[in-house]
Amino acid sequence: MENDILEKVFDGELHRLNEIKDEYIDPAFLERVTLPFVKKNLILPLRKRNDRLIAAIASHKSVFAVTELERLAGVQVVPVLADEGEILNAINRCFDRLSGSAKEVIEDLSEESLEAISTVWEEPKDLMDLTDEAPIIKLLNSLLFQAVKDRASDIHVEPYERVVEVRFRVDGILYPVITPPKVVQEALSSRVKILAGLDIAEKRLPQDGKIRLLVAGKDIDVRVSIIPTTYGERIVLRLLDRKGEIITLERLGLSPGHVKEMRALLSRNSGIILVTGPTGSGKTTTLYSAINSINSTKRNIITIEDPVEYQLKGIGQVHVNPKIGLTFANGLRSILRQDPDIIMIGEIRDRETAEIAIQASLTGHLVLSTLHTNDTASAVARLVDMGIEPYLVATSLSAVLAQRLVRVLCKRCKAEHPVTPEEARMFTAAPKALWKAPGCPKCFNTGYHGRTGIFEFLSIRPDTRQLVLKSQDADTIRKHAVSEGLNTMLEDGVEKALSGITSLEEVIRVAQDEGY
Repeated sequence: MENDILEKVFDGELHRLNEIKDEYIDPAFLERVTLPFVKKNLILPLRKRNDRLIAAIASHKSVFAVTELERLAGVQVVPVLADEGEILNAINRCFDRLSGSAKEVIEDLSEESLEAISTVWEEPKDLMDLTDEAPIIKLLNSLLFQAVKDRASDIHVEPYERVVEVRFRVDGILYPVITPPKVVQEALSSRVKILAGLDIAEKRLPQDGKIRLLVAGKDIDVRVSIIPTTYGERIVLRLLDRKGEIITLERLGLSPGHVKEMRALLSRNSGIILVTGPTGSGKTTTLYSAINSINSTKRNIITIEDPVEYQLKGIGQVHVNPKIGLTFANGLRSILRQDPDIIMIGEIRDRETAEIAIQASLTGHLVLSTLHTNDTASAVARLVDMGIEPYLVATSLSAVLAQRLVRVLCKRCKAEHPVTPEEARMFTAAPKALWKAPGCPKCFNTGYHGRTGIFEFLSIRPDTRQLVLKSQDADTIRKHAVSEGLNTMLEDGVEKALSGITSLEEVIRVAQDEGY
């Protein structure tokens, strides 16, 4: 069937390809062109017949690119139109295979290459000389490309006594990728430092930096964290897509009722809305979604963050820098002199920041922030524990949203399965079936693809304010909220498991460990 489609192109019957399959492409012609050439001109050589070569192009105006390809390939080119995105995806797939995966790069390293690397990297003054050598650059580039392709949020390079372990975090779970030779460790560490503008000679102190890259057509910010350990420097690279789409409130996983409540709170001119949860639970994403939903030219919105993860058009974003005295508290004082309508604080970490945030909310500003607590009721108690007077908490706090992230079942391989006796104990009236996914190539045989949130939404109503005023503990506030209809995170997760969004096993892994 693939050959039939290409025959139609050769015979002039087909002028557009809707899909560029791997079967259409002859790798021999890829070796005659460069990646910058095909990407810049959006042209991709496919297959040849009778001294004519089919090339996918994105525009009829690509006359120069076709002429240049004819020169490089040495044959007449027959152009066929294809979608720009389809051409880019095919280019990335093909050149990824040509350059080899990180595992293949490691396997290709000869003993001579390893010896050269270890020799060059013994003396700091010679480190820059390696920037022209292929192995380390090729290895790091392969890791970055593979991480983007696999949807990894983090790359972990972990040195041990005899080996170096490289792992990717995908959908919140760490997976081993490769185990490079120990001799590569210092070269890889220094290459990262060079890219991040860090001190390559300093190996005793932690260092943080940032790299901006174009990976597989995506504009990526790489946050670099390096710390010294017993067996060498441990590196964590966090990947952030600069042009990543801000998720809407509806797509976060909030129920329609909670979305309605949240929008009502966001329409107010004052009050504090807190999002709570541990590191990596999606709090910042939720804040961005909330801010983005009310962003307009009629409102002055300013944020103070550590760090600024996504650039939002029309919003003033301040990056915290404690080294020069720009803390959350100091930055917040300055922000209040900028006549803001809405303030987003990356995190309330101390009493000083909490006091300023509360004063801002009481003087006609809507304040959004995060707090590190396990559930909604604990957030109220945490503010009081910081030294904030209960009456100020009761007066200023509008709502608390606690959340965790659960993995979403792969849509391609998920299916209903009978409920086991152990699963049935989770329900008052057990369902007949639940959803599970055995795994497939699309989800890398994990059974999951992507993540969504499970939530607990506590709106501070008059009766709850009375409990806060009386300095009641978190358990009392929580029990009262549950009696008033609070849907806990575990209950929200179970509802998502019943609807086939995630698995019950995943919900239990994430929510039950927190004591729900």
